[in-house]
Amino acid sequence: MIAFVSGPVAALAPDSAVVEVGGIGIAVQCTPNTLSGLRTGRPARLATSLVVREDSLTLYGFADDDERQVFELLQTASGVGPRLAQAMLAVHTPDALRRAVATGDEKALTAVPGIGKKGAQKLLLELKDRLGEPTGAPAVGAPVSQGWRDQLHAALIGLGYATREADEAVTAVAPRAEAAGGTPQVGQLLKAALQTLNRAR
Repeated sequence: MIAFVSGPVAALAPDSAVVEVGGIGIAVQCTPNTLSGLRTGRPARLATSLVVREDSLTLYGFADDDERQVFELLQTASGVGPRLAQAMLAVHTPDALRRAVATGDEKALTAVPGIGKKGAQKLLLELKDRLGEPTGAPAVGAPVSQGWRDQLHAALIGLGYATREADEAVTAVAPRAEAAGGTPQVGQLLKAALQTLNRAR
């Protein structure tokens, strides 16, 4: 297993980063939150999880070991693959997921694209004793659905855009986010924002 990758960031895209390790560029799939903390040309260390399929080897990257552990635990639930597990971590922090499961918060899980009411109920049952207790203090203030602007803005800054450009792009995709209802999918909004900046990758 590849536990982590460490090296300068060679490239950033809406859903992945390329980290140079020993002269080799390793592509790592990441959430917008993780990408927002990376800068091209700057050193980075990402905890990783390698997903092996018959036709592919995909490396998923995380800001820390806790996030990676939750990513792997989520996949022990039936019907949860790496993409859905990553989508859950794109919407919620590891502690927010632990809190949702511990309190039976069905609404928090249905905020994740791809999880409906029945799926959320099933996940709450299956994950109840697997994720553990929340380690931090409960989040105070706005619900998760209010955070997409901050997440998107941070991701654009992380990709090298100026604050003004990021502000304009967030404003441009706001109608699309509001039309989506519930919690918008930040990854899709990021792609739309890049298109508005004429630098879609």
